[in-house]
Amino acid sequence: MTPQAYQDYVAQKQKKSPIVKNTLLAFLIGGAICTLGQAVSDGYLAAGLAQQDAATATSCTLVFLSALLTGLNLYNKIARYGGAGTLVPITGFANAVVSPAIDFRAEGIVTGMAARMFIIAGPVLVFGTAASVIYGVILWLL
Repeated sequence: MTPQAYQDYVAQKQKKSPIVKNTLLAFLIGGAICTLGQAVSDGYLAAGLAQQDAATATSCTLVFLSALLTGLNLYNKIARYGGAGTLVPITGFANAVVSPAIDFRAEGIVTGMAARMFIIAGPVLVFGTAASVIYGVILWLL
């Protein structure tokens, strides 16, 4: 069988991706997470916090909820259903930190959990920080 014939065979047997359904679910789940964040923020503002304090408290709340749901293995179930919608920055980032920590906890606190906690999120932190420094230098020079 030639490589082209094999590729044609695989394409014929491959299940078609429901892109419209996946896009809609990602939009709905991501929107639901953002709506929850806005509701939490509005609650903190109604409780009398200043705008900046309410934003900080909202971020902390969303990180806590994401970590809790990850620990209870519910965030992964939501992610299987909502796909990319769960990658909303703050909750997705919290999930990316907590998941490896849970996976490697059996290796110990230092060599397992602490050492592997940023295995996924680490590159995001490094390149995000580097990009912000470069952007800041460009702005400063201009």
